[in-house]
Amino acid sequence: MKRSKRVLAAALTAAATAGAGLLATAPTATAAATAAYNGVCGSGYNVVNSAPVGSVGTVYLTYNATTGKNCVVTIRNTTGSPTYMVAYLNVLDDPAYEPAIDEGEYRSYAGPVYKYARGLCVEWGGVIGGWETFNTGSNCGSLAAKAQYAGKSAKFSDSR
Repeated sequence: MKRSKRVLAAALTAAATAGAGLLATAPTATAAATAAYNGVCGSGYNVVNSAPVGSVGTVYLTYNATTGKNCVVTIRNTTGSPTYMVAYLNVLDDPAYEPAIDEGEYRSYAGPVYKYARGLCVEWGGVIGGWETFNTGSNCGSLAAKAQYAGKSAKFSDSR
Protein backbone atom coordinates (compact mmCIF):
# COMPACT_ATOMS: atom_id res chain seq x y z
CA MET A 1 0.00 0.00 0.00
CA LYS A 2 1.38 3.41 -0.90
CA ARG A 3 2.28 5.74 1.94
CA SER A 4 -0.42 8.31 1.04
CA LYS A 5 -3.18 5.71 1.22
CA ARG A 6 -2.05 4.72 4.71
CA VAL A 7 -1.93 8.40 5.66
CA LEU A 8 -5.39 9.02 4.20
CA ALA A 9 -6.85 5.98 5.92
CA ALA A 10 -5.39 7.02 9.27
CA ALA A 11 -6.59 10.61 8.89
CA LEU A 12 -10.09 9.62 7.86
CA THR A 13 -10.34 7.05 10.66
CA ALA A 14 -9.29 9.71 13.15
CA ALA A 15 -11.88 12.11 11.71
CA ALA A 16 -14.65 9.54 11.95
CA THR A 17 -13.86 8.52 15.51
CA ALA A 18 -13.15 12.01 16.82
CA GLY A 19 -16.46 13.44 15.69
CA ALA A 20 -17.74 16.69 17.08
CA GLY A 21 -15.44 16.56 20.12
CA LEU A 22 -12.61 18.14 18.14
CA LEU A 23 -14.61 21.09 16.86
CA ALA A 24 -13.65 23.25 19.82
CA THR A 25 -9.94 22.53 19.48
CA ALA A 26 -9.58 22.36 15.71
CA PRO A 27 -7.78 25.32 14.13
CA THR A 28 -9.62 27.59 11.75
CA ALA A 29 -8.96 26.45 8.24
CA THR A 30 -7.34 29.70 7.13
CA ALA A 31 -5.22 30.31 10.23
CA ALA A 32 -1.46 30.45 9.68
CA ALA A 33 -1.67 30.02 5.91
CA THR A 34 1.69 31.25 4.60
CA ALA A 35 2.17 29.76 1.14
CA ALA A 36 0.29 31.90 -1.38
CA TYR A 37 -2.19 30.24 -3.74
CA ASN A 38 -0.41 29.97 -7.09
CA GLY A 39 -3.42 29.91 -9.46
CA VAL A 40 -2.45 26.48 -10.82
CA CYS A 41 -6.08 25.25 -10.80
CA GLY A 42 -6.77 27.60 -13.70
CA SER A 43 -9.04 30.41 -14.75
CA GLY A 44 -12.30 30.78 -12.82
CA TYR A 45 -11.15 28.93 -9.69
CA ASN A 46 -11.47 30.88 -6.45
CA VAL A 47 -10.08 29.87 -3.06
CA VAL A 48 -12.93 28.78 -0.78
CA ASN A 49 -10.87 27.24 2.02
CA SER A 50 -7.28 26.61 3.03
CA ALA A 51 -5.37 24.98 5.85
CA PRO A 52 -1.75 25.03 7.00
CA VAL A 53 0.28 21.88 6.53
CA GLY A 54 2.37 22.09 9.68
CA SER A 55 4.75 25.00 9.26
CA VAL A 56 5.91 23.89 5.81
CA GLY A 57 3.06 24.88 3.51
CA THR A 58 -0.63 25.27 2.79
CA VAL A 59 -3.32 23.20 1.10
CA TYR A 60 -5.94 25.13 -0.88
CA LEU A 61 -9.48 24.14 -1.84
CA THR A 62 -10.79 26.11 -4.81
CA TYR A 63 -14.09 26.11 -6.69
CA ASN A 64 -15.19 27.08 -10.18
CA ALA A 65 -18.87 28.13 -10.16
CA THR A 66 -19.10 27.80 -13.95
CA THR A 67 -17.96 24.17 -14.13
CA GLY A 68 -19.08 23.02 -10.65
CA LYS A 69 -15.63 21.55 -10.00
CA ASN A 70 -13.46 21.79 -6.92
CA CYS A 71 -9.68 21.75 -7.16
CA VAL A 72 -7.01 21.10 -4.52
CA VAL A 73 -3.35 22.05 -4.57
CA THR A 74 -0.76 21.65 -1.80
CA ILE A 75 1.96 24.31 -1.85
CA ARG A 76 5.27 24.45 0.01
CA ASN A 77 6.29 27.69 1.73
CA THR A 78 9.68 27.55 0.06
CA THR A 79 10.79 25.75 -3.07
CA GLY A 80 13.55 23.25 -2.43
CA SER A 81 14.76 19.72 -2.95
CA PRO A 82 12.06 17.28 -4.02
CA THR A 83 10.05 16.04 -1.06
CA TYR A 84 7.05 13.74 -0.75
CA MET A 85 3.80 15.67 -1.28
CA VAL A 86 0.11 14.86 -1.74
CA ALA A 87 -2.94 16.80 -2.94
CA TYR A 88 -6.19 14.96 -2.09
CA LEU A 89 -9.84 15.63 -2.99
CA ASN A 90 -12.93 13.45 -2.68
CA VAL A 91 -16.69 13.93 -2.94
CA LEU A 92 -18.41 12.48 0.13
CA ASP A 93 -21.64 11.66 -1.73
CA ASP A 94 -19.79 9.85 -4.54
CA PRO A 95 -20.96 6.21 -4.51
CA ALA A 96 -17.78 5.13 -6.30
CA TYR A 97 -15.69 6.83 -3.58
CA GLU A 98 -12.77 7.38 -5.92
CA PRO A 99 -10.67 10.25 -4.62
CA ALA A 100 -8.49 12.39 -6.85
CA ILE A 101 -4.90 12.12 -5.60
CA ASP A 102 -1.64 13.53 -6.85
CA GLU A 103 1.38 12.25 -4.95
CA GLY A 104 5.06 12.30 -5.62
CA GLU A 105 8.36 14.01 -4.99
CA TYR A 106 7.89 17.71 -5.77
CA ARG A 107 9.91 20.91 -5.38
CA SER A 108 7.05 23.39 -4.92
CA TYR A 109 3.52 21.95 -5.13
CA ALA A 110 1.36 18.82 -5.56
CA GLY A 111 -1.76 18.91 -7.68
CA PRO A 112 -3.92 20.21 -9.02
CA VAL A 113 -6.59 17.53 -8.57
CA TYR A 114 -10.21 18.04 -9.62
CA LYS A 115 -13.65 16.59 -8.81
CA TYR A 116 -17.14 17.70 -9.83
CA ALA A 117 -18.97 18.59 -6.60
CA ARG A 118 -21.71 21.14 -7.29
CA GLY A 119 -24.06 20.99 -4.27
CA LEU A 120 -22.07 18.19 -2.60
CA CYS A 121 -19.74 17.88 0.41
CA VAL A 122 -16.02 17.33 -0.11
CA GLU A 123 -13.09 16.11 1.92
CA TRP A 124 -9.68 17.46 1.04
CA GLY A 125 -6.16 17.63 2.33
CA GLY A 126 -2.48 17.56 1.72
CA VAL A 127 0.85 16.13 2.81
CA ILE A 128 4.27 17.74 2.76
CA GLY A 129 7.12 15.56 3.98
CA GLY A 130 6.02 14.25 7.37
CA TRP A 131 3.17 16.74 7.84
CA GLU A 132 -0.47 16.06 6.93
CA THR A 133 -3.69 18.09 7.03
CA PHE A 134 -7.13 16.72 6.16
CA ASN A 135 -10.56 18.29 6.33
CA THR A 136 -13.89 16.55 5.80
CA GLY A 137 -17.40 17.92 5.47
CA SER A 138 -16.31 21.55 5.74
CA ASN A 139 -17.45 22.62 2.30
CA CYS A 140 -20.93 21.47 1.39
CA GLY A 141 -22.55 22.84 -1.71
CA SER A 142 -21.76 26.51 -1.25
CA LEU A 143 -18.82 28.83 -0.84
CA ALA A 144 -19.59 29.20 2.86
CA ALA A 145 -17.80 26.64 5.03
CA LYS A 146 -20.10 24.51 7.17
CA ALA A 147 -17.59 22.85 9.48
CA GLN A 148 -18.48 19.37 10.64
CA TYR A 149 -14.89 18.33 11.28
CA ALA A 150 -11.83 20.41 10.63
CA GLY A 151 -8.68 18.32 10.65
CA LYS A 152 -5.56 19.30 12.50
CA SER A 153 -2.18 19.44 10.93
CA ALA A 154 -0.20 16.55 12.33
CA LYS A 155 3.22 14.98 12.03
CA PHE A 156 3.28 11.30 11.13
CA SER A 157 5.98 8.69 10.92
CA ASP A 158 6.34 6.03 8.30
CA SER A 159 7.26 2.68 9.85
CA ARG A 160 8.35 0.69 6.84
